[in-house]
This record gives sequence, C-alpha cells and structure tokens, in this order.
Amino acid sequence: MAYASATGRGHLTRVRVGERVFVVVIAALFAASVAVTIVWCASMSKMGAMPMPGGWTMSMAWRPMCGQTWARATASFVGMWAVMMVAMMLPSFAPVLWRYWRNVRGTGEAGGVGLAGLAGEIRAGGLSTLMGIGYFFVWTACGCAAFALGAALTALEMRWPMLARGVPLAIGLIVLSGGALQFSRWKARRLACCRKAPTCAQTRPVDARSAWRHGVSIGLHCSYCCAGFTAILLVSGVMDLRVMAAVTAATSAERLAPDGVRVAHVIGVVVLGVGMLLIAQALGFA
Repeated sequence: MAYASATGRGHLTRVRVGERVFVVVIAALFAASVAVTIVWCASMSKMGAMPMPGGWTMSMAWRPMCGQTWARATASFVGMWAVMMVAMMLPSFAPVLWRYWRNVRGTGEAGGVGLAGLAGEIRAGGLSTLMGIGYFFVWTACGCAAFALGAALTALEMRWPMLARGVPLAIGLIVLSGGALQFSRWKARRLACCRKAPTCAQTRPVDARSAWRHGVSIGLHCSYCCAGFTAILLVSGVMDLRVMAAVTAATSAERLAPDGVRVAHVIGVVVLGVGMLLIAQALGFA
C-alpha cells in the first residue's frame, strides 16, 4: 500500500513537472520569436523604402540588398518569415499542441514508473515537437510562395509605372476582400476545422511519420483559414509590427473565443471599414 501510494505521488509529480516544462518551453519560444521579429522589423525599417509612383513606398523586404544574391535574399526572407509565423501563430496553436501532447502521453509509456515512464515522457515530447515542426513547415512553405510572388510583383511595378500607380487601390480592394471573406461559408468551414483540429485522440499517432503528417494537416487547415489575414499582412505591411499584432489578435480571438463565428464577423466588419477607407484614400476621396 505504501509503495503504491509513493508510486502514485511520484507519477503525479512527474506529470506536473512535465506540464510546467511544456508551458515554459512554449513561453520561451514565443518570447524569443517575438524578440527576433521586432529586431528584424527595426533593422529593415532603418534601410528605408523605395518611393513609387502613386504616392506609396515599396518595402525592401522583396528585393536583394546591396551585394546580396537572390538566393541569400530568399533564404533571409523565408527564415524571418518562419520566425514571424511562430510569433503570430503560436498563441492559437499552443492549445492544439497541448492537447496533442497530453493525448500522446496517455497512449504511451509516460504513465509508467522508473525508466519506462521517463522514456514515455521523452517520446511524447519528441512526437509533439515533430508535430509542431510539421505545422510550421507549412507556414514556411507559404513564406517561400509569398516571396516569389512579392518579388515578381515588385519587379513588374518597377518596370511599369502605370501598374505601380494602381497599387494603393489594389491594396484597398484586397483588404476589402479579406473582410468580406470573414462572412463566407468557406471561412466558417475552415474556422470550424481549426477550432476542432483533430488530435491524436482521433488519429492515435504512435510514430514519427504520423506525428509529422498530423502537424502538416493542421498547418494546411490553418493556412486555408488564415488566407485572408495573410493576404492583408502581405499587402499592408509585412514589416509593420502593428499589422502583425492586429493579425495575431484576430487569429487568436476567432479560434479561442467561445463563439468563433461571431468574432470572425466582428473582425470582418472592422476589416471592411479599413478596406473602404483605403479605397477612398486611393481614389482621392479621403
């Protein structure tokens, strides 16, 4: 009886320690990604921007710096994009990762004692880490596509001044479309998928391959759901900390609030208002 009681207390202590370690790791990762993102945005802001026809400025994030090759420029952008996505998406992704980790612990040897229990804890942590890497791999791939598209568009805008003059209006239309998307059935379905992201309680991943595929699957659902926000971020200021903070808050609110659809509609109203204001400014009415 005494041995069983001691074993139970030991298991409970290990569970609590594991939960605290999880929280500390997530908090440290979030803080580090936010700090690096702030430093990156500050360094890019010091480099200035290129004035363009139409009264707007082009971010230098889409062009190689002096003496920099396109390969290095791409690697630099994608690397910083990945860090930025960790800072922006981790608040809404952390609860999913938490549920995954707890379920993996329950299906393995983490509940055992001695070396078997420790091995189970390490295994659960490893699979959860791999799932998280799979999730952010999808966002990194989105960064690659975003840089290719942004570099191509900036090249065209620099070549054709007439196209550059239409950019402010195009930005307003994209923001307006992002706001309208918040009211669509497509958005509602995508948001439901994210809010009810399948955890290992359903898929029962027991190996590295399953954990990776699970993370990629959730990452794809998430990227679809955030398509409107991502487009707004890219056209409104990929280096603007205020836009990043607003997108992070909106993404987290519509996924974590009790009534996500209603929150998405409220966000949509705000975004529609901003889009109409940008269009009015582009047309000279404001």
